[in-house]
Amino acid sequence: MMPVHTRPYDPGLETIGWTPLIRLHRVTEGIRTPVFGKAEFFNPGGSVKDRIGIAIIEDAERRGLLKPGGVIVEGTSGNTGVGLALAAAVKGYRCIFTLPDKMSSEKVRLLKAFGAEVIVTPTAVPADHPDNYVMKAKAIARDTPGAVLANQFYNQVNPEAHYQTTGPELWEQTEGRITHFIAAPGTGGTLSGTGRYLKERNPAIRVIAGDPEGSVLAGYFHHHTVGEGHPYKVEGIGNDKVPETLHVDVIDEFRTVSDSEAFQLARRLVREEGLLVGGSTGLNVAVALSVAREVNDPDACVVVLLCDTGERYLSKLFNDEWLREHQLLPSDRLVARTLIEHKEPDAPPLVTVEATNTARQALNLMTTYNVSQLPVVAAGESVGSVSEASLMAKAIGTPSSLDRPVREQMEAPYPVIDIDAPLDRFSATLSRETPAVLVQENGTLRGIVTRYDVLHHMQGLR
Repeated sequence: MMPVHTRPYDPGLETIGWTPLIRLHRVTEGIRTPVFGKAEFFNPGGSVKDRIGIAIIEDAERRGLLKPGGVIVEGTSGNTGVGLALAAAVKGYRCIFTLPDKMSSEKVRLLKAFGAEVIVTPTAVPADHPDNYVMKAKAIARDTPGAVLANQFYNQVNPEAHYQTTGPELWEQTEGRITHFIAAPGTGGTLSGTGRYLKERNPAIRVIAGDPEGSVLAGYFHHHTVGEGHPYKVEGIGNDKVPETLHVDVIDEFRTVSDSEAFQLARRLVREEGLLVGGSTGLNVAVALSVAREVNDPDACVVVLLCDTGERYLSKLFNDEWLREHQLLPSDRLVARTLIEHKEPDAPPLVTVEATNTARQALNLMTTYNVSQLPVVAAGESVGSVSEASLMAKAIGTPSSLDRPVREQMEAPYPVIDIDAPLDRFSATLSRETPAVLVQENGTLRGIVTRYDVLHHMQGLR
């Protein structure tokens, strides 16, 4: 393994950037397209916003706007405040931040730990209301001697920081193979700067934005008008206005995701990938999985932004009581074991055909057990699959195929899932091309779940 951090850093701000690229495995089960996460929680402040915090401060210094003893003011969802605060701590500046009241208590405490003054404002006010967190920050900056407003929603240093760092890093880390870049805009700086750099290197790269339900950004992208938004729980992304740092000409597509889906995917990333991330990352990954599933190409390269550390959301999305209070905690999830146990009692949980058996024998098995497809096995391992429709079509054209072994006529094997895999993890795998999945327990095949099984169970629940 290539050694990292082979020299000391002076100061610690040098550790910002060059975050790792990590391939996702378990949450992408059944998806052929590789998906990689850009792990921004490796930054010293724990989020992607560290990149713009230092960039904005150094730009203000170069322009003579920020001088020794100066004050940095910003309206923030928390992470930009942390990025600014850690840089300010090193450089000796004072910070005042305004936050909407929907932000987690962990973020407020973290900002205070850096010595920042924090003012919490109401979330449910219009964007131009004096109590809106951005408007409040502008007023404080105007009335405070020596203060500079970071102005992340309008400051073009924001996207430029990503053009200079995030974009080149991804290009080098993927060796130019990246085909899709996915992130959700709050200010839009990450998407705009990174996307512009990547498209300059390869115009075919797709830049895809995620947006929480309730944000106005997806609607603006699709209809070129700013509609009415409504409150949502995911923090740090989406908006009730269109920032000037969002360059929509760089973006190819917007996709909307619910709070519930974003939070559940964030929790899966922790439990299945060992990546402790927040709700915005869950939303990004939800979009990335849908894109990767549609692309269906092992030679493609989907990169998704893992925005920040989940330690900032322990009181919220990782708190079952909070999720239940806000009706975001699903009931007990349906798992593969349940579907197997509820199959018709007169049919075995798994009917297979040996690779050496003939097509005629396979069709006889299907008739006997009233199934339309069979896994093909050899030495107890799944090696392929056959369907009634395919075998009958071949027999009609070539009757002798009935007496040929199925190993000469079989198709790809069905995906294999664990017996306790929840339905929401494998249901998207089931399609016309993949009508079934095999279920294993401790490495042994125990059953099969088909599209019909899922539909039959759903109808029984209604």
